[in-house]
Amino acid sequence: MPYPAGHRAAVKKNIIDSARRLFNRHGFENVSLNQIMRGAGLTHGGFYSYFKSKSDLYAAVLGCFFTDPEWKSCWEGVHVDLSSTDVGPQVVRAYLSRQHFEDVENSCPMVALPTDVARSGVSAKRAFETVFKAMVSVLERSLIEKSRFRRTTAQSIAALAIGGMVVARTLVDRALADELRAACTAVALNLGGWDKKSTSKNRRSKRSQRLRVAAP
Repeated sequence: MPYPAGHRAAVKKNIIDSARRLFNRHGFENVSLNQIMRGAGLTHGGFYSYFKSKSDLYAAVLGCFFTDPEWKSCWEGVHVDLSSTDVGPQVVRAYLSRQHFEDVENSCPMVALPTDVARSGVSAKRAFETVFKAMVSVLERSLIEKSRFRRTTAQSIAALAIGGMVVARTLVDRALADELRAACTAVALNLGGWDKKSTSKNRRSKRSQRLRVAAP
């Protein structure tokens, strides 16, 4: 009896989701194909009909919400609308959010797996590079300042967000980790000019309120 339409795509997604959770939690080297397939509710034998190797699967896992429209962050209370003109500050706040910090299994792989990527082959590095470039592109089109340093600024913000979360995850002192995330968020928003935008909006709003109050 043939499988229903979309069955293969759904099974492949289950394998990728299982691998993402396990890789994020335990690292690439410490997770077996048996564990991955078991986490997807499948047997080991079916793996090679979907992926050529564990490294091939690893490259698929490196997909993120910047490159995969079907990927959901799973970070409760955090929303990123990639079609929004205001997406830059959304990305920064989501990336450095408490929810992302605590939800290790559903982390963006650029946070959880950079050291593994550095030790991996070219295909994994290219996959990581693709996600990073996509993040930079999203940030760049949302920047307030229209200067020739837009790309440099976007790259700096992306590196700050990713690196800030990586370091925060290594700290034992939770208060210090939270302080670091807040600091990185503030600096990233400042670099993008997004703090000035929000401050300007607040000032206009307050001025408008004062004018309404003062009106006869």
